[in-house]
Amino acid sequence: MPGPEFSSRPRGICRGAALTLLFTSVLATAAATDHLPRDDEEAARPPSVRAAAAAATVDGEAVTRAATEAMADGKSATKAAEGVVSRSGDRWSAVYDKDEYEEFEQALDGEYTGVGVSARRAAEGRVEITRVQPGGPAAKAGIRAGDRLRTIDGRRIESSPVTEVVALLRGGDRTRVVLGLERDGRIWAEALRRTTLTIEPVTVHRLDGGAVVIKVDSFTKGSGTRVRDAVRDAPEGAGVLLDLRGNAGGLVTEAVTAASAFLDGGLVATYDMRGEQRALYAAPGGDTDRPVVALVDGGTMSAAELVTGALQDRGRAITVGSRTFGKGSVQMPSRLPDGSVAELTVGHYRTPAGHDVDGTGITPDLAAGEQPEEQAQTVLSGLGGGS
Repeated sequence: MPGPEFSSRPRGICRGAALTLLFTSVLATAAATDHLPRDDEEAARPPSVRAAAAAATVDGEAVTRAATEAMADGKSATKAAEGVVSRSGDRWSAVYDKDEYEEFEQALDGEYTGVGVSARRAAEGRVEITRVQPGGPAAKAGIRAGDRLRTIDGRRIESSPVTEVVALLRGGDRTRVVLGLERDGRIWAEALRRTTLTIEPVTVHRLDGGAVVIKVDSFTKGSGTRVRDAVRDAPEGAGVLLDLRGNAGGLVTEAVTAASAFLDGGLVATYDMRGEQRALYAAPGGDTDRPVVALVDGGTMSAAELVTGALQDRGRAITVGSRTFGKGSVQMPSRLPDGSVAELTVGHYRTPAGHDVDGTGITPDLAAGEQPEEQAQTVLSGLGGGS
């Protein structure tokens, strides 16, 4: 995710954080949308984790009270709740209306509405397209990675927050969008029709030397099983390059399943929720023999950091790349009286060795230079896993 112009949350998410789950996955600056289930749903819904650099938390009772009082006065409960969250200083807590939250959950199922582009904030305020989804509206129109995005529906976006750019690309209920673009001095406009697109969170390919590259863009539903199946299908003795660069996270259950592909049970992470200590464990039966290198960068966040930390601390993978983002706070959603959802920070997670990821990230075993994938392949070859 991360995919295209959808963030791991929909527009409402942007109120709580300068977000971009998949706005380079989009993730050039921001926050994934992972959450824990509500207390009354814990048995039925998978947990997910979101990390953040802020230590501030929100008083959930105060949020509910503000929403209830606003409804009694005939005012917007959602806006009242947003006001409490905003004043708290916790930039990862957020409030969504009912439709926004449903859209967010749809994104975790691997679908989003848009034109099929990912982008990042480049130098001097420029917004540059970094990825074009094959078969999407943008790809069919000939838009390429590297094109500069100048305007959306005639609105200049150089000075706009990334969250506003995401919202403009998504467009709410409008199906048509006009992108102002620039390439090699040529400036033109492209009218596109938004559509529902499916994200392919996991891709697999073989290297000439026999090693298998498993690229995980996000931990949406089913991605953990795809990682597990890719490991099981890899030739005997072939090493695995697990590419988690630009992965902004997602569902923690999927991350645990992915980590389980390389572990035979044992601890994956611990987390506290309102002072109570809890733990996440790998399933037994994973492949503990084949060499593994995990490739990470500053866009590796949240649930992806959870996988990285588990494999590093358990001595199951050599990590290569640059320091990860540092998202380790835990959120839990709760329904407000008007049907909107407040997703509030309730705690933090730690790696098996007790490392607190929040605000610090994970330092790889080997810092990578300008060609990180080649360095990772060299390390994997040195471990006897092919290249």
